[in-house]
Amino acid sequence: MRSTSSRIVAAGVVLAALAGCGDRATLSARQDVGPNPTLPPPNPTLIPTLKIAPATGWPDGTAPRPADDLAVRAFATGLDHPRWLAVLRNGDVLVAETNAPPRPDDGGGIKGWFKARAMKKAGAATPSANRITLLRDANGDGVAEVREAFIEGANSPFGMALVGDALYVAATDALLKFPYRDGDTRIATRGEKVVDLPGGTLNHHWTKNVAASPDGKRLYVTVGSNSNVAENGIEAERERAAILEVDPAAKTYRVFASGLRNPNGIAWTRDGVLWTVVNERDEIGSDLVPDYLTSVRDGAFYGWPYSYYGQHVDERVKPPRPDLVARAVVPDYALGAHVAALGLAAADGARLPARYADGMFAGLHGSWNRRPPSGYKVIFVPFSNNKPSGEPIDVLTGFLDEAGNARGRPVGVAIDRAGALLVADDVGNVVWRVTAR
Repeated sequence: MRSTSSRIVAAGVVLAALAGCGDRATLSARQDVGPNPTLPPPNPTLIPTLKIAPATGWPDGTAPRPADDLAVRAFATGLDHPRWLAVLRNGDVLVAETNAPPRPDDGGGIKGWFKARAMKKAGAATPSANRITLLRDANGDGVAEVREAFIEGANSPFGMALVGDALYVAATDALLKFPYRDGDTRIATRGEKVVDLPGGTLNHHWTKNVAASPDGKRLYVTVGSNSNVAENGIEAERERAAILEVDPAAKTYRVFASGLRNPNGIAWTRDGVLWTVVNERDEIGSDLVPDYLTSVRDGAFYGWPYSYYGQHVDERVKPPRPDLVARAVVPDYALGAHVAALGLAAADGARLPARYADGMFAGLHGSWNRRPPSGYKVIFVPFSNNKPSGEPIDVLTGFLDEAGNARGRPVGVAIDRAGALLVADDVGNVVWRVTAR
Protein backbone atom coordinates (compact mmCIF):
# COMPACT_ATOMS: atom_id res chain seq x y z
CA MET A 1 0.00 0.00 0.00
CA ARG A 2 1.39 3.43 -0.92
CA SER A 3 2.28 5.92 1.81
CA THR A 4 0.21 9.04 2.40
CA SER A 5 3.02 11.23 1.04
CA SER A 6 3.21 9.13 -2.12
CA ARG A 7 -0.53 9.46 -2.64
CA ILE A 8 -0.32 13.23 -2.16
CA VAL A 9 2.54 13.50 -4.66
CA ALA A 10 0.64 11.36 -7.15
CA ALA A 11 -2.48 13.43 -6.65
CA GLY A 12 -0.44 16.58 -7.12
CA VAL A 13 0.83 15.30 -10.45
CA VAL A 14 -2.74 14.57 -11.51
CA LEU A 15 -3.87 18.03 -10.41
CA ALA A 16 -0.99 19.60 -12.31
CA ALA A 17 -2.05 17.76 -15.43
CA LEU A 18 -5.67 18.73 -14.93
CA ALA A 19 -4.90 22.38 -14.23
CA GLY A 20 -4.94 23.04 -17.94
CA CYS A 21 -8.58 21.96 -17.98
CA GLY A 22 -9.65 25.25 -16.41
CA ASP A 23 -11.46 27.82 -18.52
CA ARG A 24 -10.12 30.76 -20.52
CA ALA A 25 -11.26 34.37 -20.45
CA THR A 26 -13.82 35.22 -23.12
CA LEU A 27 -14.36 38.92 -22.46
CA SER A 28 -12.57 41.33 -24.75
CA ALA A 29 -10.10 43.85 -23.40
CA ARG A 30 -11.55 46.40 -20.96
CA GLN A 31 -14.97 44.72 -20.70
CA ASP A 32 -14.20 43.87 -17.06
CA VAL A 33 -12.85 47.37 -16.31
CA GLY A 34 -14.64 50.59 -15.37
CA PRO A 35 -17.81 51.62 -13.56
CA ASN A 36 -20.04 49.09 -15.36
CA PRO A 37 -18.07 45.88 -15.95
CA THR A 38 -19.51 42.96 -17.91
CA LEU A 39 -20.26 40.07 -15.54
CA PRO A 40 -20.80 36.79 -17.41
CA PRO A 41 -22.37 33.74 -15.72
CA PRO A 42 -20.10 31.92 -13.25
CA ASN A 43 -18.05 29.09 -14.73
CA PRO A 44 -16.76 26.87 -11.91
CA THR A 45 -14.60 23.95 -13.02
CA LEU A 46 -13.67 20.68 -11.33
CA ILE A 47 -10.07 21.87 -11.12
CA PRO A 48 -9.68 25.66 -10.68
CA THR A 49 -8.01 27.49 -13.52
CA LEU A 50 -4.31 27.78 -12.68
CA LYS A 51 -1.81 29.87 -14.61
CA ILE A 52 1.32 30.66 -12.62
CA ALA A 53 4.01 33.02 -13.90
CA PRO A 54 7.32 31.53 -12.67
CA ALA A 55 9.39 34.07 -10.74
CA THR A 56 12.74 34.74 -12.42
CA GLY A 57 13.76 38.29 -11.41
CA TRP A 58 15.16 41.00 -13.65
CA PRO A 59 18.12 40.19 -15.92
CA ASP A 60 20.95 42.72 -15.65
CA GLY A 61 20.18 45.92 -17.47
CA THR A 62 16.42 45.39 -17.64
CA ALA A 63 13.56 47.26 -15.98
CA PRO A 64 9.80 47.68 -16.29
CA ARG A 65 8.52 49.52 -19.35
CA PRO A 66 7.17 53.00 -18.48
CA ALA A 67 4.49 54.94 -20.32
CA ASP A 68 5.84 57.13 -23.13
CA ASP A 69 5.81 60.28 -21.01
CA LEU A 70 7.50 58.64 -18.00
CA ALA A 71 10.91 57.25 -17.05
CA VAL A 72 11.89 54.60 -14.51
CA ARG A 73 15.03 53.60 -12.65
CA ALA A 74 15.83 51.53 -9.56
CA PHE A 75 15.65 53.48 -6.30
CA ALA A 76 16.93 50.49 -4.28
CA THR A 77 17.89 46.92 -5.23
CA GLY A 78 18.81 43.70 -3.43
CA LEU A 79 15.90 43.88 -0.99
CA ASP A 80 14.21 40.86 0.60
CA HIS A 81 10.63 40.59 -0.68
CA PRO A 82 9.73 44.31 -0.44
CA ARG A 83 5.96 44.64 -0.18
CA TRP A 84 4.87 48.00 1.20
CA LEU A 85 6.09 51.59 1.29
CA ALA A 86 5.72 54.69 3.44
CA VAL A 87 7.28 58.11 2.87
CA LEU A 88 8.24 60.06 6.00
CA ARG A 89 8.12 63.84 6.47
CA ASN A 90 11.85 64.30 5.85
CA GLY A 91 11.72 62.28 2.63
CA ASP A 92 13.06 59.02 4.02
CA VAL A 93 11.33 55.96 2.60
CA LEU A 94 10.31 52.95 4.67
CA VAL A 95 9.92 49.60 2.95
CA ALA A 96 8.42 46.55 4.63
CA GLU A 97 10.49 43.48 3.73
CA THR A 98 7.94 40.88 4.69
CA ASN A 99 6.02 37.76 3.79
CA ALA A 100 3.40 35.46 5.28
CA PRO A 101 3.88 34.18 8.83
CA PRO A 102 3.62 30.46 9.64
CA ARG A 103 -0.01 29.41 9.07
CA PRO A 104 -0.27 25.71 9.91
CA ASP A 105 -4.05 25.57 9.47
CA ASP A 106 -4.13 27.31 6.08
CA GLY A 107 -3.95 25.33 2.87
CA GLY A 108 -4.44 21.81 4.22
CA GLY A 109 -5.23 18.77 2.08
CA ILE A 110 -4.23 17.94 -1.46
CA LYS A 111 -5.60 21.18 -2.89
CA GLY A 112 -3.68 23.22 -0.34
CA TRP A 113 -0.49 21.25 -1.01
CA PHE A 114 -0.76 21.91 -4.71
CA LYS A 115 -1.47 25.61 -4.22
CA ALA A 116 1.50 25.92 -1.88
CA ARG A 117 3.79 24.52 -4.58
CA ALA A 118 2.28 26.91 -7.09
CA MET A 119 2.88 29.90 -4.82
CA LYS A 120 6.49 28.80 -4.36
CA LYS A 121 6.87 28.78 -8.13
CA ALA A 122 5.47 32.32 -8.20
CA GLY A 123 8.06 33.54 -5.68
CA ALA A 124 5.53 33.97 -2.86
CA ALA A 125 6.84 31.37 -0.40
CA THR A 126 10.07 32.88 0.92
CA PRO A 127 10.44 33.23 4.72
CA SER A 128 9.54 36.66 6.06
CA ALA A 129 12.45 38.96 6.86
CA ASN A 130 10.18 40.67 9.43
CA ARG A 131 12.01 43.91 8.81
CA ILE A 132 11.21 47.50 7.96
CA THR A 133 14.15 49.12 6.18
CA LEU A 134 14.85 52.82 5.88
CA LEU A 135 16.04 54.14 2.50
CA ARG A 136 17.47 57.64 2.18
CA ASP A 137 18.42 59.54 -0.96
CA ALA A 138 20.67 62.11 0.74
CA ASN A 139 22.08 63.68 -2.44
CA GLY A 140 18.82 63.88 -4.39
CA ASP A 141 19.94 61.81 -7.39
CA GLY A 142 16.94 59.49 -7.28
CA VAL A 143 18.84 56.53 -5.83
CA ALA A 144 18.95 55.56 -2.15
CA GLU A 145 22.54 55.43 -0.95
CA VAL A 146 21.61 54.97 2.73
CA ARG A 147 19.98 51.74 3.86
CA GLU A 148 19.34 50.95 7.52
CA ALA A 149 17.41 48.26 9.38
CA PHE A 150 14.80 50.55 10.92
CA ILE A 151 12.51 48.12 12.80
CA GLU A 152 13.19 44.41 13.22
CA GLY A 153 11.27 41.54 14.70
CA ALA A 154 7.64 42.53 14.09
CA ASN A 155 5.42 39.64 13.02
CA SER A 156 5.01 39.98 9.24
CA PRO A 157 4.81 43.81 9.27
CA PHE A 158 3.02 45.46 6.36
CA GLY A 159 1.26 48.85 6.54
CA MET A 160 2.86 51.94 8.12
CA ALA A 161 1.47 55.36 9.07
CA LEU A 162 3.23 58.32 10.70
CA VAL A 163 1.11 60.57 12.94
CA GLY A 164 3.04 63.26 14.82
CA ASP A 165 5.79 61.53 16.77
CA ALA A 166 4.15 58.09 16.53
CA LEU A 167 4.82 55.54 13.80
CA TYR A 168 2.07 52.93 13.55
CA VAL A 169 2.90 49.54 12.02
CA ALA A 170 0.26 46.98 11.10
CA ALA A 171 1.75 43.55 11.79
CA THR A 172 -0.23 40.46 10.88
CA ASP A 173 -1.71 40.08 14.38
CA ALA A 174 -1.47 43.50 16.03
CA LEU A 175 -1.31 47.22 15.40
CA LEU A 176 1.92 48.54 16.96
CA LYS A 177 3.06 52.04 17.93
CA PHE A 178 6.71 53.16 17.86
CA PRO A 179 8.25 56.49 18.93
CA TYR A 180 9.73 58.47 16.04
CA ARG A 181 11.76 61.64 15.58
CA ASP A 182 12.52 63.15 12.18
CA GLY A 183 15.86 61.83 10.97
CA ASP A 184 15.84 58.61 13.01
CA THR A 185 17.51 55.76 11.14
CA ARG A 186 16.72 53.02 13.65
CA ILE A 187 14.07 52.30 16.28
CA ALA A 188 15.39 49.84 18.83
CA THR A 189 12.45 49.87 21.24
CA ARG A 190 9.74 47.24 21.05
CA GLY A 191 6.47 48.47 19.67
CA GLU A 192 3.61 49.22 22.03
CA LYS A 193 0.51 47.20 21.16
CA VAL A 194 -2.44 49.43 20.28
CA VAL A 195 -4.93 46.66 19.47
CA ASP A 196 -4.86 43.00 18.54
CA LEU A 197 -5.81 42.23 14.94
CA PRO A 198 -7.40 39.04 13.58
CA GLY A 199 -4.59 36.55 13.06
CA GLY A 200 -4.18 33.00 14.32
CA THR A 201 -3.03 29.76 12.75
CA LEU A 202 -5.33 30.04 9.73
CA ASN A 203 -4.84 33.75 8.84
CA HIS A 204 -5.49 33.14 5.15
CA HIS A 205 -5.08 36.76 3.99
CA TRP A 206 -2.31 37.82 6.33
CA THR A 207 -1.51 41.38 5.17
CA LYS A 208 -2.79 44.27 7.30
CA ASN A 209 -2.51 47.85 6.11
CA VAL A 210 -3.01 51.07 8.11
CA ALA A 211 -3.72 54.68 7.20
CA ALA A 212 -4.50 57.68 9.37
CA SER A 213 -7.53 59.92 8.97
CA PRO A 214 -6.72 63.41 7.64
CA ASP A 215 -6.86 64.82 11.18
CA GLY A 216 -4.79 61.96 12.60
CA LYS A 217 -7.35 61.06 15.27
CA ARG A 218 -8.38 57.71 13.82
CA LEU A 219 -6.54 54.87 12.11
CA TYR A 220 -8.03 52.61 9.44
CA VAL A 221 -6.78 49.03 9.21
CA THR A 222 -7.51 46.58 6.40
CA VAL A 223 -8.15 42.92 7.25
CA GLY A 224 -8.62 40.30 4.54
CA SER A 225 -10.86 37.24 4.72
CA ASN A 226 -9.85 33.86 6.14
CA SER A 227 -10.89 31.99 3.00
CA ASN A 228 -12.00 32.30 -0.60
CA VAL A 229 -15.78 32.22 0.06
CA ALA A 230 -16.18 31.34 3.75
CA GLU A 231 -15.46 27.65 3.17
CA ASN A 232 -13.80 27.57 6.61
CA GLY A 233 -17.05 28.63 8.26
CA ILE A 234 -18.44 32.10 8.86
CA GLU A 235 -17.16 32.12 12.45
CA ALA A 236 -13.60 32.13 11.07
CA GLU A 237 -14.45 35.46 9.40
CA ARG A 238 -15.23 37.44 12.54
CA GLU A 239 -14.05 41.05 12.05
CA ARG A 240 -12.35 40.02 8.80
CA ALA A 241 -13.03 41.00 5.17
CA ALA A 242 -13.33 44.47 6.60
CA ILE A 243 -11.81 47.85 7.30
CA LEU A 244 -11.51 48.58 11.02
CA GLU A 245 -11.58 52.06 12.53
CA VAL A 246 -9.14 52.30 15.45
CA ASP A 247 -9.16 54.89 18.22
CA PRO A 248 -5.46 54.86 19.16
CA ALA A 249 -5.96 56.90 22.33
CA ALA A 250 -8.60 54.53 23.73
CA LYS A 251 -6.99 51.43 22.16
CA THR A 252 -10.31 50.26 20.79
CA TYR A 253 -11.72 49.60 17.33
CA ARG A 254 -14.95 48.97 15.49
CA VAL A 255 -15.82 47.57 12.07
CA PHE A 256 -16.03 50.58 9.73
CA ALA A 257 -17.03 48.68 6.56
CA SER A 258 -17.44 44.97 5.80
CA GLY A 259 -17.97 42.49 2.97
CA LEU A 260 -14.61 43.46 1.41
CA ARG A 261 -12.94 40.13 0.64
CA ASN A 262 -9.32 41.31 0.73
CA PRO A 263 -8.79 45.08 0.94
CA ASN A 264 -5.18 46.24 0.87
CA GLY A 265 -4.30 49.73 -0.31
CA ILE A 266 -6.26 52.61 1.23
CA ALA A 267 -6.05 56.31 0.39
CA TRP A 268 -8.02 59.52 0.84
CA THR A 269 -9.41 61.82 -1.81
CA ARG A 270 -9.33 65.60 -1.35
CA ASP A 271 -12.95 65.61 -0.19
CA GLY A 272 -12.08 63.41 2.80
CA VAL A 273 -13.46 60.11 1.45
CA LEU A 274 -11.61 56.86 2.09
CA TRP A 275 -10.92 54.59 -0.92
CA THR A 276 -9.60 51.06 -1.13
CA VAL A 277 -8.65 48.40 -3.67
CA VAL A 278 -10.09 44.92 -3.08
CA ASN A 279 -9.17 41.43 -4.32
CA GLU A 280 -12.38 39.63 -5.11
CA ARG A 281 -13.13 35.86 -5.02
CA ASP A 282 -11.66 33.07 -7.14
CA GLU A 283 -12.65 29.78 -8.77
CA ILE A 284 -15.76 30.76 -10.75
CA GLY A 285 -14.01 31.47 -14.04
CA SER A 286 -11.31 33.56 -15.65
CA ASP A 287 -13.81 36.40 -16.22
CA LEU A 288 -15.06 36.56 -12.61
CA VAL A 289 -14.87 38.38 -10.34
CA PRO A 290 -13.29 41.76 -11.16
CA ASP A 291 -11.10 43.21 -8.45
CA TYR A 292 -12.09 46.78 -7.78
CA LEU A 293 -11.44 50.30 -6.52
CA THR A 294 -14.17 51.77 -4.37
CA SER A 295 -15.01 54.52 -1.95
CA VAL A 296 -15.71 53.18 1.53
CA ARG A 297 -18.83 54.24 3.41
CA ASP A 298 -19.16 54.01 7.17
CA GLY A 299 -21.33 50.99 7.98
CA ALA A 300 -21.56 49.77 4.38
CA PHE A 301 -21.56 46.10 3.37
CA TYR A 302 -19.92 45.19 0.02
CA GLY A 303 -21.27 41.67 -0.48
CA TRP A 304 -18.57 39.15 0.43
CA PRO A 305 -19.05 36.24 0.72
CA TYR A 306 -22.75 36.10 -0.16
CA SER A 307 -22.68 38.19 -3.32
CA TYR A 308 -20.40 40.14 -5.62
CA TYR A 309 -20.82 43.45 -7.41
CA GLY A 310 -23.99 44.23 -5.57
CA GLN A 311 -26.67 41.56 -5.72
CA HIS A 312 -24.91 38.88 -7.84
CA VAL A 313 -25.40 35.91 -5.51
CA ASP A 314 -22.57 33.41 -5.03
CA GLU A 315 -24.42 30.08 -4.91
CA ARG A 316 -21.45 28.34 -3.27
CA VAL A 317 -22.04 30.08 0.07
CA LYS A 318 -24.37 28.23 2.44
CA PRO A 319 -26.56 29.19 4.15
CA PRO A 320 -27.46 32.19 1.98
CA ARG A 321 -28.12 35.63 3.43
CA PRO A 322 -30.64 37.44 1.21
CA ASP A 323 -30.97 40.16 3.85
CA LEU A 324 -27.30 41.09 3.47
CA VAL A 325 -27.34 40.69 -0.31
CA ALA A 326 -30.20 43.18 -0.50
CA ARG A 327 -28.03 45.94 0.98
CA ALA A 328 -24.73 45.06 -0.72
CA VAL A 329 -23.05 48.19 -2.15
CA VAL A 330 -21.93 48.13 -5.80
CA PRO A 331 -18.21 49.07 -6.05
CA ASP A 332 -17.27 52.25 -7.91
CA TYR A 333 -14.77 50.96 -10.46
CA ALA A 334 -13.71 47.52 -11.70
CA LEU A 335 -9.99 46.95 -12.27
CA GLY A 336 -10.23 43.62 -14.09
CA ALA A 337 -10.71 39.99 -13.10
CA HIS A 338 -7.98 38.47 -10.92
CA VAL A 339 -5.51 41.34 -11.36
CA ALA A 340 -4.70 41.19 -7.60
CA ALA A 341 -4.94 44.91 -6.89
CA LEU A 342 -2.79 45.64 -3.82
CA GLY A 343 -1.07 49.04 -3.84
CA LEU A 344 -2.99 52.31 -3.84
CA ALA A 345 -1.77 55.91 -3.72
CA ALA A 346 -3.54 59.18 -4.45
CA ALA A 347 -1.81 61.43 -6.96
CA ASP A 348 -1.68 64.35 -4.50
CA GLY A 349 1.87 65.70 -4.46
CA ALA A 350 2.96 63.91 -7.63
CA ARG A 351 5.08 65.88 -10.10
CA LEU A 352 4.28 63.92 -13.21
CA PRO A 353 2.68 64.92 -16.55
CA ALA A 354 -0.74 66.57 -16.38
CA ARG A 355 -2.77 63.45 -17.15
CA TYR A 356 -1.62 61.98 -13.79
CA ALA A 357 -2.61 65.03 -11.75
CA ASP A 358 -5.94 63.78 -10.36
CA GLY A 359 -6.58 60.14 -9.58
CA MET A 360 -5.12 57.01 -8.02
CA PHE A 361 -2.13 54.82 -8.79
CA ALA A 362 -2.62 51.09 -8.22
CA GLY A 363 -0.18 48.20 -8.12
CA LEU A 364 -1.66 45.08 -9.75
CA HIS A 365 0.31 42.13 -8.39
CA GLY A 366 -0.93 39.66 -11.02
CA SER A 367 -3.29 36.70 -11.40
CA TRP A 368 -3.00 32.98 -10.74
CA ASN A 369 -6.65 31.97 -11.39
CA ARG A 370 -6.95 33.27 -14.96
CA ARG A 371 -6.00 32.36 -18.52
CA PRO A 372 -4.45 34.43 -19.96
CA PRO A 373 -2.75 36.19 -17.02
CA SER A 374 -3.96 39.61 -15.92
CA GLY A 375 -2.44 42.36 -13.81
CA TYR A 376 1.36 42.43 -13.50
CA LYS A 377 1.50 46.19 -13.96
CA VAL A 378 1.01 49.57 -12.35
CA ILE A 379 -1.91 51.66 -13.55
CA PHE A 380 -3.36 55.12 -13.01
CA VAL A 381 -7.12 55.60 -12.66
CA PRO A 382 -8.00 59.21 -13.57
CA PHE A 383 -10.54 61.02 -11.39
CA SER A 384 -12.92 63.89 -12.01
CA ASN A 385 -14.88 65.50 -9.17
CA ASN A 386 -13.34 62.98 -6.76
CA LYS A 387 -14.65 59.99 -8.73
CA PRO A 388 -13.03 57.63 -11.29
CA SER A 389 -13.47 59.00 -14.78
CA GLY A 390 -12.28 57.35 -17.98
CA GLU A 391 -10.12 54.33 -18.75
CA PRO A 392 -7.06 53.41 -16.68
CA ILE A 393 -3.61 54.34 -17.97
CA ASP A 394 -0.76 51.82 -17.98
CA VAL A 395 2.10 53.39 -15.99
CA LEU A 396 4.55 50.46 -15.74
CA THR A 397 4.31 47.23 -17.73
CA GLY A 398 6.78 44.56 -18.83
CA PHE A 399 6.77 42.63 -15.55
CA LEU A 400 6.08 39.46 -17.57
CA ASP A 401 8.61 38.45 -20.21
CA GLU A 402 7.76 36.98 -23.60
CA ALA A 403 7.79 33.45 -22.16
CA GLY A 404 5.33 34.33 -19.41
CA ASN A 405 7.89 34.46 -16.59
CA ALA A 406 7.53 37.08 -13.86
CA ARG A 407 10.60 39.29 -13.80
CA GLY A 408 8.83 41.29 -11.12
CA ARG A 409 5.48 41.78 -9.41
CA PRO A 410 4.36 45.25 -8.28
CA VAL A 411 2.82 45.66 -4.82
CA GLY A 412 2.88 48.90 -2.78
CA VAL A 413 2.98 52.33 -4.42
CA ALA A 414 3.70 55.74 -2.87
CA ILE A 415 4.52 59.32 -3.86
CA ASP A 416 7.91 60.47 -2.58
CA ARG A 417 8.74 63.96 -1.32
CA ALA A 418 10.04 65.02 -4.76
CA GLY A 419 6.77 63.96 -6.43
CA ALA A 420 7.99 60.72 -8.04
CA LEU A 421 6.07 57.45 -7.89
CA LEU A 422 7.72 54.63 -5.93
CA VAL A 423 6.80 50.99 -6.61
CA ALA A 424 7.72 48.00 -4.43
CA ASP A 425 8.50 44.90 -6.53
CA ASP A 426 8.52 41.76 -4.37
CA VAL A 427 9.83 39.36 -7.03
CA GLY A 428 12.47 41.67 -8.49
CA ASN A 429 13.42 42.73 -4.93
CA VAL A 430 13.55 46.31 -6.13
CA VAL A 431 11.91 49.63 -5.34
CA TRP A 432 11.38 51.39 -8.67
CA ARG A 433 11.15 55.18 -9.03
CA VAL A 434 8.99 56.69 -11.79
CA THR A 435 9.45 60.29 -12.94
CA ALA A 436 8.40 62.48 -15.85
CA ARG A 437 10.45 61.85 -18.97
